[in-house]
Amino acid sequence: MIFHVVTLFPDAFRSYLGESILKRALEDKKIAVKFYNPRDFTADKHKRIDRAPYGGGPGMVIQAEPVIKAVATALSSKFQVPSSKQKSKLNNKKIIWLSPSGKQFTNQTARKLASGKQDLIIICGRYEGIDARVKKVFKVEEISVGPFVLTGGELPAMVMIDAIARQIPGVLGDANSPEENRIASPNVYTRPEVFKYKGKNYRAPKILLSGHHQKIDIWRSRLNKK
Repeated sequence: MIFHVVTLFPDAFRSYLGESILKRALEDKKIAVKFYNPRDFTADKHKRIDRAPYGGGPGMVIQAEPVIKAVATALSSKFQVPSSKQKSKLNNKKIIWLSPSGKQFTNQTARKLASGKQDLIIICGRYEGIDARVKKVFKVEEISVGPFVLTGGELPAMVMIDAIARQIPGVLGDANSPEENRIASPNVYTRPEVFKYKGKNYRAPKILLSGHHQKIDIWRSRLNKK
């Protein structure tokens, strides 16, 4: 699966994508992430892409045309499929518009997007937002990662990439790894069985040391209901 990210700040993704599971998924070609900076699609010699909003108000608005050109480039992007014949194909692509007023992103959304056999174009806003006429040019799905407002769309995009990628077979390695696919507890424990801190002993729950998996599942289920 390929994530095409339209963002003014592609370097914001480097650290997160360069660590742990997502790094391995990229190296194993389970996923790919491409970036499209609207500044690269403007004729302005200073690479300026923001202007004051019509109707007044604080902040600046990202102009429509550079974003439209960035999305159009992502839509026309071809991905070389690793195979003996090295055939190229033009994938279907779904356009995600990140917005605090969008549809709530959930694990169910992530599973649906991961199984849809579509590449994703994720548009990250900044400042006061992006000129809404972009949504008249392209069919987009507006998505929010939560009932709050962030400085930009980069963090929500990373959340989506992480949540979707872990639903793709092979990314987590073990098919049983996703917590939502099994009985998992919000509280987890590991060795040592007992440790002391400031004179007080802290023990792992005895049920987890019993080896009785049915009882352990019941215990975990009860914790999930609290």
